Amino acid sequence: MSATRFALGLLGWPLTHSLSPMLHGAALHAASLDGGFRCYPVRPGPNAARELDEWIDRMRTGVLHGLNVTVPHKVRILPLLDALTEEARAIGAVNTLFLDAGRVLGDNTDAPGFLADLDSQLAPSPGYALILGAGGAARAVAFALSRRGWRVLVASRRLEQAKEMAGAISNRSYPTVQAIALNAPELQPVIASLTLIVQATPAGSELAEGSAWPDQLPLPSEAMVYDLVYFPRETPLMLAAREAGLRTAGGMGMLVEQAALSFERWTGVRASRQAMRLAVGLAEPAAERSPG
Repeated sequence: MSATRFALGLLGWPLTHSLSPMLHGAALHAASLDGGFRCYPVRPGPNAARELDEWIDRMRTGVLHGLNVTVPHKVRILPLLDALTEEARAIGAVNTLFLDAGRVLGDNTDAPGFLADLDSQLAPSPGYALILGAGGAARAVAFALSRRGWRVLVASRRLEQAKEMAGAISNRSYPTVQAIALNAPELQPVIASLTLIVQATPAGSELAEGSAWPDQLPLPSEAMVYDLVYFPRETPLMLAAREAGLRTAGGMGMLVEQAALSFERWTGVRASRQAMRLAVGLAEPAAERSPG
């Protein structure tokens, strides 16, 4: 799309510690594009749908050129949009809103962003994956892994939510997503088979202390652990996994990748991932060469 100045933003709650303004500010600067990125908190509750609809209307009228969506609105915003991309429809959650001929469409860059970072950090071969959680981010991860040939088990304390998610993502081509209750007795029999654990709940973040992994349940000896939480950089689950000798990765790399893909959707310009990684401390500035 064409814009003299890109007005971009993020919808969600809470947004106090969001790194998105830093990421997109760095991408805009690196691409020599004029614009800005702001956080627009939308508190969950009875007025949330009306507020979300107002922000979507600002896109339809050209006041805003692109929006990201984060918790808790990735699924709740779907009925308010004009259409979804094929991938967003299959996942059942969006994180990116963009304009197309005056319509506001929902896309999901979480899935490809997760895979890009998973490949770069852990590079696992398809096997048996356990996803902790059944929210919007978990849906994107389950979709991405199942399409890569993984067998996926979704564990949630709200078993009905996990079953709904597994049923929505699975189909005749990818009948590999199943649901299970997130508790020690249910997980115990499958631990030995796991090669990847993806933590997709707020546990360990600023929103919720502790770990989603059940107490007293040993971690699988051969699994890798990827935690979508990016602040703090090392969550309680990551620490426990590292102490058990497992390879771990946090969610900061995924945050950068999904943001870069959103930026490219909005601007049509390739995002400088190096500039974005520098902005959030994932990369070191290039050392200056001394003269002579």
